[in-house]
Amino acid sequence: MKHGSIRTQITLTNLILLTATILVCVLANLFFLERYYVSNKVDNLLQVRALVVEGAEGGALEFKTGDSTEEEITAQQDFVDDLEQMCQQYNLTALIVDATYNPLVYSTMDMETVRNRLYRYVLSYRIMGNSGIELNGSQILEQGDDYFIIDTMGEKDTTRQIEIWGWTASGYMYLFAVSRESISESAALSNRFLIAIGISAGLIAALIGWMTSSRISKPILELAGISERITHLDFDAKYTGKEKNEIGVLGQNMNALSESLEETISQLKTANTELQRDLELKTALDEQRQELLSSVSHELKTPIALIQGYAEGLKDGIADDPETLNEYLDVILDESERMNRMVKSLLSLNELEEGRDSFTMERFDAAELVRNYLAGAEILFADSGAALTLHCPDSLYAWGDEFKVEEVLMNYVSNAAHYVCGDGKRIEINVEDIGKQVRVSVYNSGSQIPEESLPRVWEKFYKVDKARTRTYGGSGVGLSIVKAIMEGMGQQYGVYNVEDGVVFWFTLEKVEQE
Repeated sequence: MKHGSIRTQITLTNLILLTATILVCVLANLFFLERYYVSNKVDNLLQVRALVVEGAEGGALEFKTGDSTEEEITAQQDFVDDLEQMCQQYNLTALIVDATYNPLVYSTMDMETVRNRLYRYVLSYRIMGNSGIELNGSQILEQGDDYFIIDTMGEKDTTRQIEIWGWTASGYMYLFAVSRESISESAALSNRFLIAIGISAGLIAALIGWMTSSRISKPILELAGISERITHLDFDAKYTGKEKNEIGVLGQNMNALSESLEETISQLKTANTELQRDLELKTALDEQRQELLSSVSHELKTPIALIQGYAEGLKDGIADDPETLNEYLDVILDESERMNRMVKSLLSLNELEEGRDSFTMERFDAAELVRNYLAGAEILFADSGAALTLHCPDSLYAWGDEFKVEEVLMNYVSNAAHYVCGDGKRIEINVEDIGKQVRVSVYNSGSQIPEESLPRVWEKFYKVDKARTRTYGGSGVGLSIVKAIMEGMGQQYGVYNVEDGVVFWFTLEKVEQE
């Protein structure tokens, strides 16, 4: 990389722009200066004409010899002063005459020559019209009903001049002339001057540009060095310039990029570490899978042994009366149903944990769902002998998979019905609006869950009271299904002890009513 390349480019750019500017000025002088000059002179002559017309209409040209009033004298003097000022300002030759060509106002040493010129213009116009005016190389630049502006040669045919002549409604005639300088010569002189100044200015600009461009190239080269260090993962390189322009913004962005890359690489390393942990977790999951198989085998061992034992008893003829036979058959059927429920629960849990069981999120009335479920679960409360209390609004809408939410409620209520105990058995269900969420809780009176067991009740096959669980036919998978459903919907759930029992709860996203 050439360290001077940026400075060279800046200097060359300045030179090109300066040269282009000078060239434009030269071309403008050549092609437009003359037109602009003539247009400006025409405007000057029209201003003088307007002054004359206004003075004629106001009586300022009615010069009297003895009986003029003071106001008339003042008006005439003001008119003459204004006319004299404009003639001096625009370098005009002026002549105003009455109907008999008697001069009233003039500003020329050769008044007779100018008066004769005006006389010829008027006479030619009256005889030949516009064609008479265009004789001798004169060109009409602009004309009105009572005036002409012409580009013509001077009286001695040495220089050209622009003239306006005409008459007023009151019969006065006028002629004003301004010398037309050699515009081409002026343009050439101006161009030579511009080129000389341009060359000098170009050299000075190049020198200044070369010296000052280092203020731009230096921070850019510094940024280039920082970027090179970043490519080698050196994130300690920081831009320290204090510029408030685009280079300063670029420097700050470069610092931000460096920090972002450092953070990203750190995250990648973290992700790599987490990937390693995931591999370790996979190994742990394989171990858990083996443990699950062992647990399932253990859970199935008892019902299989019972079924086998009672079946052998039937085969050996031990049940020799109808009552014993029915008892044996009931045990076989109960244990078969227990194994069937366990297998179904495990399949359902496996689908939830592996994401193969999709969720259908919809709007439903959580209060109505709870009431409908309890109406069909009366037998549970009848068998448990517990008094049911429901605190529930008439309507409370939530988002969720209605079928799976009902399954969560079923597990909570089933557990409450089977574990409720003590004097005055009570089950209390609450459906509450807690702001942006709907909270459903199920309380049952009875024994508390040991504190060390509270986090583990969601594990598969974990049973606080194994004997009691087996008594009512629990599989130890229900609360694991609750965990999988609630986490799949992104909602909260939990359990806590109260003074005389246990409360299980879960939340749903509330539907905001318009």
